[in-house]
Amino acid sequence: MGDYVIETENLTKQYGVQKSVANLNIHVKGGRIYGLLGRNGAGKTTTMKMLLNLTKPTTGEIKIFGEDIRNNEKKILPRIGSLIESPGFYPNLTGTENLRIFSELRGIPRRNAIKDALDLVGLPYKDKKLFSQYSLGMKQRLAIALAVMHDPELLILDEPINGLDPIGISEVRSFIRELCDAKGKTILISSHILSEISLLADDIGIIDHGVLLEEESLSELEQKNSKYIHFGISDTAQASRILESKFKSKNFKVVDDHNILLYDINLPVTEINRSFVQVGLEISEVHLCEDTLEDYFKKVTRGEGIA
Repeated sequence: MGDYVIETENLTKQYGVQKSVANLNIHVKGGRIYGLLGRNGAGKTTTMKMLLNLTKPTTGEIKIFGEDIRNNEKKILPRIGSLIESPGFYPNLTGTENLRIFSELRGIPRRNAIKDALDLVGLPYKDKKLFSQYSLGMKQRLAIALAVMHDPELLILDEPINGLDPIGISEVRSFIRELCDAKGKTILISSHILSEISLLADDIGIIDHGVLLEEESLSELEQKNSKYIHFGISDTAQASRILESKFKSKNFKVVDDHNILLYDINLPVTEINRSFVQVGLEISEVHLCEDTLEDYFKKVTRGEGIA
C-alpha cells in the first residue's frame, strides 16, 4: 500500500449474504479534499464507520497515516475529527456549554478551542440560546464545530451539508475549503449531491451499491466531460492518421473501429469531412456533443443517476 493519508485495500463489509461495501480501494491524498459520491444507501456511511473503527470490516485492510487502524487505534483516532451521526448534545444547554463538556471529556488544552470552533462554523460564542431551540442547520454547524475543536489533521465528514439552507451550504463549503487550503487539513467528505461535491472536492470516488466505480481527480473527470465532435466512420485508424497529418491534431479519442471523438471543436468540420471522403472513408454520422458531469455520473452508475 502506498503513501496516502487514507488507503484501503479490498475493504468489504458483509451482512449475511448482502455486501454493504465490496472490495473497496480508496486513496486519499494529504492536504486535499476527497469527495465520496453516491446515492443514499450506496455504502458511504458504512465505509466511514469502518475507517473510524466503529464498524469492523468483514475483510480487507485500512491504513490511516500509513498505519493499520486496527493495531494503532489509540494513536490514530485522536488525530481525526469526524461527523458521522449527530452527537448526543444536551438539549437544555447552550452550544458553548455543550462544547465545553466535550472539551473537558477529551482533555483539549487549547484555551480558545471552543470559541475558534464556533467562529469557524458561524455560531456565536456564549450565546443564550439552548440547543433545543436550534434549527436543524444550527445543530449541524455545532456538530461540525465539535469535529474540528481539537484541531485534527484529518476530517471525516458524512453528509455535512444535510439540513442546511443554500446560504448555510455555501458557508460550510467555504470553511471546509479554508480548512484544507489555509490549514492543510486532509478532508474526506461524503455526499449524494453531485453539484456540491463538484464545487468542493479535489478528488472524487464514485460509489454505487458498495462498489467503487471510479476514482479520479476532479480535473480528470472534467476532461471527460467537454464538447467534442463525434464521427461515425468506416475506419478510425485511417481517420486518425488524417487528423494528425493534415490537421495537426492529437486531441481525439478512438472509441472503437468505427467511432472517434474529436475534442478540437474549432477545426473545420466540413474540410475534415471532405478529407475523409476523398480517401474513400464512409461517414455515417457527425454531430457536436457536450457531456456534463451529471451525464457522466449517470453513465458510470448504469443510468440510475445521482441527485
